[in-house]
Amino acid sequence: MNIFISMIIIDVTKEKSIETALRTYKNKVQKTKQVQQLRDRQVFVKPSVKKRTERLKAVYVQQKRNGLD
Repeated sequence: MNIFISMIIIDVTKEKSIETALRTYKNKVQKTKQVQQLRDRQVFVKPSVKKRTERLKAVYVQQKRNGLD
C-alpha cells in the first residue's frame, strides 16, 4: 500500500466567507478519502483477510444486482 498524503489547499481569498471555505474543505477531504485512509491505517489487516472481505463484498453486490436476496 502506497502512502501518499497530499495537502489540501483552499484559497480563502476566492471564497466569500469562512463557512464556504470550510464547506469546500470538507468536500475535498471527502473526495480524496483522507479520513478513510487514516482509519484503515490504524489497524493492520492481513492481506488474506482483505482479499476474503473483498470477495464476500463482490458476491454480495452481485447477488443484489441479480435480485437474489
